[in-house]
Amino acid sequence: MGAISLRDGVHILPGRDECLESFQWLSKDVKQLEGDALLMRVESFEGMTNAEVISLFQEKSDKEYKELDDGITVLEKAAIKKLSAENRLKHYGELQKLRKSQQEILKTDFFNSPAGARIVSRFAKLDRLLSGDDAATAEISKVSIEDFQNKVWMTRPRPHVDRLSCAWFIRRFIDEKAIIRYAKFPQDGEIGFDMKEGGTFGHVGKYCTFETLLAAFDLKEAALWKLGEIVHEIDLRDGMYTHPEIIGVDLILKGWLLGEMTDQQLELHGLALFEGLFQALHKESSAGEARKRK
Repeated sequence: MGAISLRDGVHILPGRDECLESFQWLSKDVKQLEGDALLMRVESFEGMTNAEVISLFQEKSDKEYKELDDGITVLEKAAIKKLSAENRLKHYGELQKLRKSQQEILKTDFFNSPAGARIVSRFAKLDRLLSGDDAATAEISKVSIEDFQNKVWMTRPRPHVDRLSCAWFIRRFIDEKAIIRYAKFPQDGEIGFDMKEGGTFGHVGKYCTFETLLAAFDLKEAALWKLGEIVHEIDLRDGMYTHPEIIGVDLILKGWLLGEMTDQQLELHGLALFEGLFQALHKESSAGEARKRK
């Protein structure tokens, strides 16, 4: 385990590279504020077994998952009723908020609390209950590629899977000369995407931003939608899709974030990654269609 001693107590995290990096940043921040911080790696704590330490982490995660359980129960009671498209979209929005909370819990659920697996299962069940042919697309207006030429696009800094795949999609299918800017706030006339609030394109219902773009620009190619499912699962982690590519792509993206790449470097790497993945999926899809015609 790793430990950091602060004036207000001792904080512990598992002895993993990503945890060590978090502690290093915390220690640096504390010292910059003229505080005292001691970072160390220990094998065990006197008077406590490793199992007891792990149980403390799991108890914390269980308590947080319990709050999600309560929210899911409320949505399940609503979902068993006959719902209009408008109400389904409303509940999908509430479900997305719960999923974002789950992602935050996962950051510190280091020892895979059993409650976490149950949450994923309940999310998948709830998603099926809320499913409808127009549940995710009812509010997505169709747009023309011609209307989005020579534009400036913007999104949040430190792009991850959804924003990187969107950047690739914009340059690949909409405007190869598009300007993409990474900032916290948009300027007048810019097309915001995957913003925390506002923006032209973002999460809609059960769709991540990449899927929203596919629906808005009315692209139906199977390879693009499978790529969307891969992006969806890495971004939302809701258990809807289980493609084998998900684990590998997720690990690559996590590795990039651990490095000190600029936003532009992340984008360049992302363009290459998603272009290669799309080409492979396109070939796979084309081969499948050829087999069907025989």
